[in-house]
Amino acid sequence: MLAQRRRRERRAPVSVLRITNVKVLDGSGGLPFLGEVLVEGNRIAAVARPGGTPLRDGAGVLDGSGATLMPGLTEPHAHATFPDAASIDDFTGLPPEEHTLVSMHNARTFLECGYTSCLSAASAKPRLDVAIRNEIDAGRIPGPRYLANGPEITVTGGLGDTNKLHLPYHPSPTFSCVADGPDEVRRLCRLLVREGVDLLKLNISGDEFTPSARAEATVMTDAEVAACVEVAASRGLRVCAHARSAESVKMCVRHGIEIIYHANYSDEEALDLLEAGRDRFFVVPAIGPTWNLCHGTGSPWGLTPEVVRARGLERELEVSVDTIGRMRKRGIRVLPGGDYGFAWNPHGTYARDLGHFVDLLGFSPMETLVAATRHGAEIMGRADDLGQVKPGYCADLLLVQGDPLDDIRILEDRARILMIMKDGRLHKAPGGAPPSRQ
Repeated sequence: MLAQRRRRERRAPVSVLRITNVKVLDGSGGLPFLGEVLVEGNRIAAVARPGGTPLRDGAGVLDGSGATLMPGLTEPHAHATFPDAASIDDFTGLPPEEHTLVSMHNARTFLECGYTSCLSAASAKPRLDVAIRNEIDAGRIPGPRYLANGPEITVTGGLGDTNKLHLPYHPSPTFSCVADGPDEVRRLCRLLVREGVDLLKLNISGDEFTPSARAEATVMTDAEVAACVEVAASRGLRVCAHARSAESVKMCVRHGIEIIYHANYSDEEALDLLEAGRDRFFVVPAIGPTWNLCHGTGSPWGLTPEVVRARGLERELEVSVDTIGRMRKRGIRVLPGGDYGFAWNPHGTYARDLGHFVDLLGFSPMETLVAATRHGAEIMGRADDLGQVKPGYCADLLLVQGDPLDDIRILEDRARILMIMKDGRLHKAPGGAPPSRQ
């Protein structure tokens, strides 16, 4: 399946570009160094340090003027089809035509913010993610390298089931699809696979926004989870999961679900399991929405401090900070990103998560950038050719004014991202000018 995705990606025309006079932050975790990088077509052909072998003449030249050259960022909990929603009506009431245009705009926004790769954590409508991915791959719209998902799969009473008993029942009234029992889950997964998704999403636990299933509730059964994993494995796909409760995290480990969202109520047993499988599993806590709500950003939409407190979100934030800090100390792979696409956590603010990792969760700037680049490539299934500035790797590159190791929050400022290159194509050049020729 990954080989098919690579073949679908539109390749850049053969061209040669030297990026000179840059501080190279290569994504490996090593210290940055002064040097230059040669791009040929859509690949990094060479990386030179001072005093090394000069790179070839005759290439186009882009003078970095001492800026930082680094890999493109990865958003591993993307919702390109979420319309900065403030209510369920913002999902269900938005007609497909307008919804498609909003999603196209969001895809472009990811790229303009320096995110050259995205792994979707759910689509707002069944085929919307797939359509956006296909248009990006065909080169008809700008956007990141994108792994498409279907709607979140939930159970009756779980996160995303907003059906009302007194109203006619609709199988997919919101951004979640309701399926009860392994047979229903299996059929729904097969339907989504038929429509072309790259992965499947389960809501195994509840959430503080779900009165019938709070965050520490585990709403899916082992049989339901196993049915989804069975379908995914048979078609070469992966599964990701909304898993806040300790038991839901353990279910992910038992069933081999590698991409675990939130995991904030993990107990010691869950942490032990994640540590034992730290080379296999990824945790994406998506702490941004909770932090924003606890700091008043939801008030215009009725999520006042009193409401936030009553829903237990202040406690959730406190628990999350502690749990993720313990994961870091155990060497569990924790990645920044998540849940952008709500009114109180809007598109275009993705890099705030990088700051949260440093300011709230105790990660160093280098650890955070490695998580957002090298580990980002790993979660995309592309550890061998994404996420680092190395010869042979895809030319997904950012040129940043300043040093994000000194102040990681400069990545929140689009004006500081001077150049954006995805797959060897310049989406943005310094000053908007084309590179010079020698």
